[in-house]
Amino acid sequence: MISVDNLSKSFGASVLFQNVSFKINRRERVGLVGRNGHGKTTLFRILSGQEEPDAGHIAIPKNYRIGYVKQNIDFTSETVFDEGILGLPEDGAAHHWKVEKILAGLGFSQDDLKRPPKDLSGGFQVRLNLTKELLSEPDLLLLDEPTNYLDITSIRWIKRFLSQWPREVFIITHDRGFMDSLVTHVLGIHRKKIRKIAGNTEKYYMQIAQEEEIYEKTRMNDDKRRKEIEEFVTRFRAKARLAGLVQSRVKTLGKLTRQEKLEKFKSLDFSFRSKPFNGKILSRINKLTFGYSSSRQLLSDVNLTIGPKDRICVIGRNGAGKTTLLKLLGGVLQPDAGRIEYHPEVTTGYFEQTNVKTLDDEKTIEEEILYTSPEIDRQGARNIAGAMLFEGDLALKKIGVLSGGEKSRVMLGKVLCKSINLLLLDEPSNHFDMESCDALLAAIDEFDGAVVMVTHNEMFLHAIAERLIVFKNDGVSIFEGDYQQFLDADGWDDEVENDFSDKGAADVRKPEKLNKKEIRQLRSAIIAERGKILKPLESKIKQLERTIDANENHLQELHKKMQAAAENTDGGLIADLSQQIHQCQSEIDGDFEEFEKLSESAEAKRSIYEQQLAELDETDA
Repeated sequence: MISVDNLSKSFGASVLFQNVSFKINRRERVGLVGRNGHGKTTLFRILSGQEEPDAGHIAIPKNYRIGYVKQNIDFTSETVFDEGILGLPEDGAAHHWKVEKILAGLGFSQDDLKRPPKDLSGGFQVRLNLTKELLSEPDLLLLDEPTNYLDITSIRWIKRFLSQWPREVFIITHDRGFMDSLVTHVLGIHRKKIRKIAGNTEKYYMQIAQEEEIYEKTRMNDDKRRKEIEEFVTRFRAKARLAGLVQSRVKTLGKLTRQEKLEKFKSLDFSFRSKPFNGKILSRINKLTFGYSSSRQLLSDVNLTIGPKDRICVIGRNGAGKTTLLKLLGGVLQPDAGRIEYHPEVTTGYFEQTNVKTLDDEKTIEEEILYTSPEIDRQGARNIAGAMLFEGDLALKKIGVLSGGEKSRVMLGKVLCKSINLLLLDEPSNHFDMESCDALLAAIDEFDGAVVMVTHNEMFLHAIAERLIVFKNDGVSIFEGDYQQFLDADGWDDEVENDFSDKGAADVRKPEKLNKKEIRQLRSAIIAERGKILKPLESKIKQLERTIDANENHLQELHKKMQAAAENTDGGLIADLSQQIHQCQSEIDGDFEEFEKLSESAEAKRSIYEQQLAELDETDA
């Protein structure tokens, strides 16, 4: 547990938060929310010791370790696997299987494990840093936008992994669905203050909205009352017979405190301009084939028909070809074979994150938007800039000084410049805060045309998708149904769902009111049941650990013997050793699989008992 007391932080005249206090208790998974620029990442940096607060105190227990996934890259090992091993704690250095498990869950292939870390893409380098932090098993894990560089299967994997994390998690993410499925509490930075509630983001934002509505009604009533008193005093001040009444009102007026009107926060507020379309088919894709090299085809004989109101989402692992498909549909790339036919009346709007490179650093935001389409005049460009939160003189900022998120908003603004009936979107929610994601979702929903969107955001998929283009198992298929129907009927073949069942767990129901003796008896019953259920599992897990360690040491010796046999060109011994190595590796793999199942089952059951004991503690408090 850590305790934060009267913490304050400013940058120049800009106050991020002031005199805020909160606690993160044992086994809590807390989601941190707040608008971009309101101090979420700064708070993480303060908690991790990378930045100092202006005032306040953070109480951290002795030997309590905080892990924060680093964005800067500083790799020292020759391979990804060796770099991952560096994340293991000293007492777990022999558990190399954990490294493979987490790397595989985050999308690394067996071939990737042998690659030099510096050869990885930026996204996979961040994943490697995340792997090392997860392996180090800190007491508090700080995760800042962990889903940004993950594909959909990796996001689903880390969601399951973190839901069984036995210690504390503090997470920032723009993906509301991901956060709500994971957290036990939400902590929000709002109007320079911090509030923490038990529950999800919907409960948090509803509570904020209700309190601010009450505040505004109270303020308006107080202002109305003050005005009435002032009018009474002004009207009857000169009348001697009402002097006592006037004086009483003057005293009442002096006691009234003036409440400031709440600042209205600006959010993305826009809609896509729809171009009418009277045909039945927007586009026909026939036997579409494409590959960046002859050795690997990303797309082969893909067939698709796009209707005028379609909502099509493209899903699959990173690198499978989703963005490539969108580039082909947008005319950025030309197919190797096949055809993409558009109706003559189709006008496309195309948004892709990497297209920020096409922006001219020397132009202003207003100029970038203005020169996008002849449909827009200077005032129209200013209006669109304002809708993208670049109001007034902010529209005159040069592109070169903008952040990645601000450039994404400019790219989105450029899409708004022309009337379209086909909208192509590649990961549109990246770099947007939750409020902006909500606005984007509403704009897509209201768009009176067809949408083809690449996204890993499952909230967007559940809300928008009516058809799916699925990249899976080195192929592409069309699923005629929404995302939930896809999960129910097909799903992700390479996922192994964790066992969250409570079979064997103590099914103890406590009465509404208990005395201290009953609480002690109930506690003893839970602890006894916990030992009865968990002890055999833990014994099996420890035995498997010993077996895996012994087999790994034996495998290492076999490899040394193999190297010597190869140097001596002893063919008979090489054949014998190959068979032994294969047998040993098979035993290790089987033990790994059994270990994972037992560990996940034990952790799920342990979590139930811990929750029951915590509820008793609250009853006894």
